[in-house]
Formats: sequence, C-alpha cells, structure tokens
Amino acid sequence: MDKMSAKRRVAQLRQAIDHHRYLYHVQDRQELSDAALDSLKHELFLLEREHPDLVTPDSPTQRVGGRALDKFEKVRHAAPMLSMEDVFSPDEFDDWHRRTGKLLREERFDVFCMVKVDGLAMSLVYEDGLLKVGATRGDGVVGEDVTSNVRTIEAVPLRLNQPDSRSIEAFLKAHHGRLDARRVRSFLENPSGRLEVRGEVFMTEKAFAALNEEQARQDKESFANPRNVAAGSVRQLDPKITASRHLSFFAWDMVTDLGHTTHDQEWDLLRLIGFVVNKESVLAKTAGEVHSFWKRLQERRPKLGYWIDGIVIRVNDNRAFERLGVAGKAPRGIVAWKFPAEQATTTVREIRVQVGRTGAVTPVAVMNPVYVAGTTVTHATLHNLDEIRRLGLKIGDTVVIEKAGDIIPKVMRVIKEARSGDEREFRMPEKCPACGSKLVRREGEVAYYCPNRHCYGRTLERLTHYAKRTAADIDGLGDKIVEQLVDRGLARDPADLYDIKKEDLMDLEGFADRSAEKLVAAIQARRRLPLSRLIFALGIRHVGEETANALAAHFGSFDALRQATREELEEVPDVGPVVAASIADYFGDPTTAKFLDRLRQAVTPERAAKKPAGPLKGQSFVLTGTLKSLTRDEAKERLRALGGSVSESVSRKTDFVVVGENPGSKAEKAAKLGVRRLNESGLLDILKAGN
Repeated sequence: MDKMSAKRRVAQLRQAIDHHRYLYHVQDRQELSDAALDSLKHELFLLEREHPDLVTPDSPTQRVGGRALDKFEKVRHAAPMLSMEDVFSPDEFDDWHRRTGKLLREERFDVFCMVKVDGLAMSLVYEDGLLKVGATRGDGVVGEDVTSNVRTIEAVPLRLNQPDSRSIEAFLKAHHGRLDARRVRSFLENPSGRLEVRGEVFMTEKAFAALNEEQARQDKESFANPRNVAAGSVRQLDPKITASRHLSFFAWDMVTDLGHTTHDQEWDLLRLIGFVVNKESVLAKTAGEVHSFWKRLQERRPKLGYWIDGIVIRVNDNRAFERLGVAGKAPRGIVAWKFPAEQATTTVREIRVQVGRTGAVTPVAVMNPVYVAGTTVTHATLHNLDEIRRLGLKIGDTVVIEKAGDIIPKVMRVIKEARSGDEREFRMPEKCPACGSKLVRREGEVAYYCPNRHCYGRTLERLTHYAKRTAADIDGLGDKIVEQLVDRGLARDPADLYDIKKEDLMDLEGFADRSAEKLVAAIQARRRLPLSRLIFALGIRHVGEETANALAAHFGSFDALRQATREELEEVPDVGPVVAASIADYFGDPTTAKFLDRLRQAVTPERAAKKPAGPLKGQSFVLTGTLKSLTRDEAKERLRALGGSVSESVSRKTDFVVVGENPGSKAEKAAKLGVRRLNESGLLDILKAGN
C-alpha cells in the first residue's frame, strides 16, 4: 500500500476504533463483536508498524482504554495497567519471538505461557496483608474503585495467606540462587507494607448456566455471555448483586518486587500467599514449545469450564522484561496469541417443525453434533420459511454455525461448494406435526400456523405458559408434569388445573403423598391473580407482558376487556390494528368464551391499581438489549413507578428506546422512525432526575 493510501486507511481505522471503544469503555455498550474490533485494531497496528511516521499520540494503538465511570470513585494506579500486542497466527508469533530475541541479543530465552481468560482485568492492593483496594483497569492510569464488589469474590483473599516454614523453605529451595532469599522469606513470614497483585475477574460456565437458569425461572432475558456478566457484575452499585453472580478470579501478575526475579517465581509466590493461579500455565524454552501449548490449549478449551480467547506469552526474566520497555500501548516483552473466532461447520441432517402455544410452527435444523464455544450443538432454530430461503439452505447441506454471543447457535451460511448433489429442498409440511391439522399461512405473515385450538402441542405449550412465573406463577408445574396431566386427561386448558385433586396425581410418575399435596396447594394459591398477569397467562397471540400491563391499566377489569371493540382496543397506547384484531378475535371466539367463563369461576382477577402519576406520565419507553447496572425488570418497575409506560414494540407513539448491549431489531426500527434512543447512562439520568 502506498503512503497516501495508508494514510487514508489509518484515518478510517482510527475513527471506527475510537467510536466503538468509546461505546464499550465509556457507555458500557457494544455494537461490534470483540473479534471484529480486534481485527480493526490489528490492521491499524500493522499499518503503523509499516509506516512509523503515521503514528500519532492520539492513535488507538497508543492508548489503553476509556475513562473511569463517574458512578465509582477513581483510583490512580501506582504503575500503568498496559494492554498487550495481539497476534493471530503462528507466523506473527514467530515474528514477535524473533524480534524479542534480537532486542535481548539472545537466541534462546525462556517465556512463561499463560491462559488468556476472557474476563475483566483487576488490580488488588494489599497493605500489611489486608485487602484495601480493588480497582478496574479504567484507562490504564485511572480505574474504578470496586473494592466492595471485589470483596464478594471468594477467590480473592481478604487477608494474605502466611505459609508455614516448610512451604517457605520448599519454595526457596526450588528457586535457589535465582532470587533474594532474605527479602522473600521476610515478606512470607510477615507480609508487611504494600503489595499489588493483578489478575482477571471472570465467571465460570457452570455459574453462568445457573444464572441463566434462574433468569429463565423468573421469565427474564438470558445473559449474552459470561464475560459481559462478569464485567457488569463488578460494576454493580449493590455488592449483593455482585455476590449473587458467584464470580471467580485468577491472579496473573505481581507488581510489587519481593526479591523474586522471574515470572514463574511470581506464580509460585502467588499460590503461597493465597491466590488462585491458572494451573494450565507452563514455562517454555523455545518457540516450538509455545506452538505446542497453543494447540494443546485449543483442544482442552471445551473442558476448562471457563471462557478463554487465547494464550499470553511473557518473557520470563523480569529484568529482561523491564529492559525491553514499552512500544505504544504495550510492553514489548509480552504478547497475546488469540484463538480463531468461534465458528464451526456441520451438516444439517433434517429440518423438523415444532408448534407453539399460539399455533405458530417453527422449523428447526437438526445437525450432526459439533463443538462450538465449548458446548455441543445439535439444533438451531431457522425461524421461518423465509429465513431458510434467504440462506438457500437444503437438507444435507454443510453449514457454518456460530454462537451469537457464544450462547445461541445460529446458521450463518451454507457452504454450497461442499454440496454432493444429494441435498434436498425443505418443504413446509401441510399438516401440524402434533395433531395433523392442515397448516395455514395468514396474509401478510411469514409464519405457518396450526389452526386447531385443541392441538396436543398447543395444549402443552398453553398450559406451560400459564404456569410461568410472570403469568400465574404456579410453583412446580413444569413441562414434564404438564405433559402427564394432558396425557391422563386431567387438563386440557388452564381452567381444568383448578379441579385437580391430590388423588388425581398419586399415579403420576414422580409423585408421592407430599409432592401431590404441594402441587395442588400451589395451584389453589393462584385463585387470585393480578389482572395484568392473568391477561398475559392466557397466551393471546401478540400479547406479551407489556401489552398485558397496558390493557390492564387501560380497562381496569377483565370484563371490560372482554367486551372491548377493536376500536376501543386500538386506543390503548401499546396496541395497534394487528394486536387489536388478535385480541378481539380471541375474545370473540365461542369456544374461548366457554373456557373463560369456566376460568372466571376458578380465578378472581384483581383490579389493576391506578397508574401512578409522576414526572414521566405520558411518556412511553421500549427497552432492547442487556443493561449492566440493573435488570430489564428493575428498569421497567422504576419507569412505571415514575409514571412512565413500557411497551414491547416500537412505533411512532414511542418516546424513547433504551438501547443496551447486544440490542435487537427494535434499535434499528427506532432509527428508521426517528424515535429518540437512550443508552444505559441516559436511562439512569432520567431515573435519577425523576426521584
């Protein structure tokens, strides 16, 4: 690339990187994947290395991160928390290794290889053996004081461990002649003065899975990935929330000089004084040994139980490391060798369809098992027939699978070059897979529907939905029990649930005297329901939680809602023509009317409380994406408490769309309609001003 072209490209890259770095570090918002941003930064780094005169002090390669958030006290690091140069291939690592050897004037030198855990860098300061400060990286010079939150992490010692004399002597013997034994022994026997340790706060896959299971039980949105949860949890203002997330910590650096001379000695010292260090790490004497470690770790990656995105290689000798100095944002003596992005290929064996509570039939790809992001993937939703056509997908195709946010398997593309000619077109079945009824496709919609209200599949989904926490909230009534109730003829609709007696359950699998009593009691405890939750529990097509809240607040009673006309329904802020038609059709159906009459004999809907007046009265909000400082439910509750309304869909009536991390299509629709968008900081400002 000639000089002029390079100059233009450098300017473009800097502008894009600065924009996305600001969103991520300052606003806690991410619009570009880490892999994509890494790629931009790497391209800029290579261009600046090729044209050093283009490097400027304000280049993204010369800085570390964004400024500290105002909601925490600021902490100035005693020594800057610098970043690392990234390499992405064996050749690039070998180039770094050769350059480092030339600078050291040594052909052979030891390096310490560490696991690059995907979490949040943290500085821990101890005084006289006690934890005093826990601070985030921030901009590398000034970070955020999150000590109260760090104290909740069990892997972080509140007091340094004092090893016994036998352990101290064993350590000194192992490193004899390579450290200041007197100084090291003095500290280990009496850890006085200031000690700074750095490491990574992260969340294990097990803790992440448990958290999302709890989110599902509470009918809350799942979190995107463990890294985002770890970063967001450390930045919570309430330490109780941080404690509930069960975070972990690996130490990987000791800033304070205790008389040790190498990084592998630091590793042993950290263990002695009570820190968890990553057991996968090794000392390597050649570049070939580093290559082997990188390959081996990729193979072990699915079994580790936590997210990693590469390895870190550091010159082991501390004096040599310091002598190499810093180039731009990164020390020359350390490099991160990143793993490839988490995608995999597999074959689609078949495409099945499944029916939901409203009758919508969804195609699902059944694939040969494949490991992606540490888990085995066998299924991926294809959403609808239009999506299958967009992909050009056939049964038998080889496809690229990616986990969106490393959680949701998604078919990214079809590798048509791998076709054998035996692939088959998918045809949407004419009949429902659950009941055999002929499927229909409504005008203007992409989905196919089973029209049979008594469809077995729809019945299961309808009863399971009714029992959800955000609906009737019947504890213990899960999908397996629902299936048994339907198979035994004990329940066809929610009204039947209230007629179930203890003796009806005794012959069902998994039930004994006590468990049968508990389920019957849980059902009977839900004979009174808030109006909004009863409306949501009915499973009316297009009516989610927010629309149910809006209907309850507008009509005030269940009978008034049942009698409402389409025109009256359209007067509700969150209801348009399509939703109004769906609600009117539901209540106008004779079969539904008979069911509702029976349900009203069993359940008393509590009249909706009068909507509170407040500074946000008359203002409508839509939330999309993940918020870090509070949950979506907490944000909705606080907006409603100030008189605002929360809607599920974006329209020209919407006043604000709150855009969190990994937002959906609602953010795009807001932009098209010219609806004002708020980031999380903007939302917090509105909530603060309203109190």
